Amino acid sequence: MPLSPGASVTAFAPATTSNLGPGFDVLGLALDGPGDTVTATLSPTPGVRIVSIEGDGGALPLDPQQNTAAVAAAATLALAGVALGVELELSKGLPIGSGLGSSAASAAAAAFATNLLIGGPLRKRELIEPCLDAEAVVAGRHADNVAPALLGGLILVRRTDPLDLIRLPVPPGLWVGLVTPAFELQTRVARAALPEAIELAAMVRQSADLAALVSACHTGDLALLSRCVVDEVVAPRRAALIPGCGEVIAAAERAGALGSTVSGAGPTVLALCRSRSNAIEVTAAMAAAFEASGLSSTSFVSTADCPGARRR
Repeated sequence: MPLSPGASVTAFAPATTSNLGPGFDVLGLALDGPGDTVTATLSPTPGVRIVSIEGDGGALPLDPQQNTAAVAAAATLALAGVALGVELELSKGLPIGSGLGSSAASAAAAAFATNLLIGGPLRKRELIEPCLDAEAVVAGRHADNVAPALLGGLILVRRTDPLDLIRLPVPPGLWVGLVTPAFELQTRVARAALPEAIELAAMVRQSADLAALVSACHTGDLALLSRCVVDEVVAPRRAALIPGCGEVIAAAERAGALGSTVSGAGPTVLALCRSRSNAIEVTAAMAAAFEASGLSSTSFVSTADCPGARRR
């Protein structure tokens, strides 16, 4: 335990991508690239306060009841049974409403930093519950982003209540290319576009694709994986909200991607690729397709087996 006010810990949590085609709300993958950084400082004033946010353009609330970083920090203190004051400084490295787990990264970094600040009484997996409380404030109680943001790698969320997570192996050599257009798509809007019910035949196909994807991960079968990065239920509804999305996905596949789809709620589009060089080529093709649709974009490539939250 820190001995005096002023002690601080800084932590980083990475971007994540979720769904990966058929795994709506159950699959999440940590990425190597941008993310959020949180510094937690011990304060003599009880409770959690946010003292600064940078990189958000003034969009995020300082209200600790409405900000995922503060909610996660407070829930971490409560779970650990510790009554202390904590001040948070949040540096956003992820665009808001991007489909890269922005709110989850803030929550994960804050929970991880707060836990270290009080001596590390909780394991990483235990920090998922505080982060779920945080996500519930802005996006619903979903673990497909917070779990990989904390734990790293590829995570299957079997249940959130009670929490039941399964770490899946990542096929050797798998890379991810991600392109984010200059177009904000709020998660609530992307969720509102989803159907309230799906046909039985579509559910059967979606279940089969998810099962095959899990099998491909265990066997390292990239050919099988390429047949599974499909979603006829969620992604088409979200793609319709993103200008040029269909052309971007088609461009990725023409450039040799194993498969391409909307990342999480969008508007980022991801492509699974068989190598770094393939990912670079595919990402360039996707960016060019967005440009042709009138949208500038940012992009990065990542290995598919990346660490989660860590100290900075």
